[in-house]
Amino acid sequence: MRYHPLSEADRNAMLATIGVSSIEALYADAPPATLLRTPLDLPSGKSELDVERFFARLAARNMPASRAPFFVGAGAYKHHIPASVDHLIQRSEFLTSYTPYQPEISQGTLQYLFEFQTQVALLTGMEVANASMYDGSTATAEAVLMAHRVTKRRKALLSGGLHPHYAEVVRTISRLAEDEVETMAPDIRAAEDLVARIDDTLSCVVVQTPDVFGNLRDLTKIAEACHRNGALLIAVFTEAVSLGLLKSPGAMGADIVVGEGQSIGNSLNFGGPYVGLFATRREFLRQMPGRLAGESVDADGRRSYVLTLSTREQHIRRDKATSNICTNSGLCALAFTIHLTLLGEAGLTRLARVNHANAVLLAQMLNDVPNVEVLNETFFNEFTLRLKSDAAALIERMAARGVLAGVPVSRLLPHAALDDLLLVATTEVNTQEDRDAFVAALKESL
Repeated sequence: MRYHPLSEADRNAMLATIGVSSIEALYADAPPATLLRTPLDLPSGKSELDVERFFARLAARNMPASRAPFFVGAGAYKHHIPASVDHLIQRSEFLTSYTPYQPEISQGTLQYLFEFQTQVALLTGMEVANASMYDGSTATAEAVLMAHRVTKRRKALLSGGLHPHYAEVVRTISRLAEDEVETMAPDIRAAEDLVARIDDTLSCVVVQTPDVFGNLRDLTKIAEACHRNGALLIAVFTEAVSLGLLKSPGAMGADIVVGEGQSIGNSLNFGGPYVGLFATRREFLRQMPGRLAGESVDADGRRSYVLTLSTREQHIRRDKATSNICTNSGLCALAFTIHLTLLGEAGLTRLARVNHANAVLLAQMLNDVPNVEVLNETFFNEFTLRLKSDAAALIERMAARGVLAGVPVSRLLPHAALDDLLLVATTEVNTQEDRDAFVAALKESL
């Protein structure tokens, strides 16, 4: 079976309609150095069956998260998601709906976004939350832009415990906006003195807790220093389940709280799509990016939902928009809301306690392994190991023994000379049998 979308006659007819003589003429404005001079080294066309066989063989070389003891985290976590979540989001009224351009007609969509916002505000300890962002990293970048708008300053300070991918997104967005970003050195033990670096030139300080190395951070003094100097504190998280057990960022004085909601309701899914959470204080409401669904009453006094705030470039003039986000992760937000509703407050707290207890058990077991050191004094469900060997090579040896052991720090920070560090995450899905397999494979692989 072959797939040839256009014949030569088709192409010539299209070129004649456009008014150019050749396909090459369509690229006249492209810099010559960016054009290929020879075809890519790709195989010739194959039948559909051949392509399926090829990719099946390729996929068979992978070790899926569901087929082995799994201890990988670093911003994306494997949690149990009830079957009812997937069943409900696949109902046609949810699965096929999209951003409503006459939003008040879509009362069901607005209602679940309103419920989602309420949940996020409660989790983060903030007063308002928006109707979701793309993911945690872009939510962080949007928070920095928002801080610049609020403070009328253009410089951000990034903690050395911020996830490197999040920091890179902030730097990319800031570079294009010609804003200044100062990034602290990688902070393995949460020992950096951020307070000493805060002055009246900063618009914001960005701190993650639990941080990328798993350390828990008390944000109170950092928040106080920010406020003394007219700056905002942006608190970041990558593990949403941690909010079921830890003191909320809002209670510690954060002004903007952003993070990744994948842990609740959303599977790993090959890295996305995920759902960014964004919450702030009421006084900054007008500078918040994205959309905000609100509750009202209709002409007959019945409860109804409205799009209270919509300052995206899709809805207003681009130069007046507070965000360039073109849509939101609506289906992922719904999955988050359904799962969290099923858990309830008590269920989320219990889930968080199980995560922490499993991490404590694993850390105790690993501390007894020769040439292995757990670096964290505090953690939730993820911590950092120091090894006597290269972590990237070690996880390959452990994978060959049937254990997906974690993320080498060198993958996140390739030039930081931290090749002996391994990030290990454990959630409620890990059993004692998994932990025993991890320790056994580690001893054999060192």
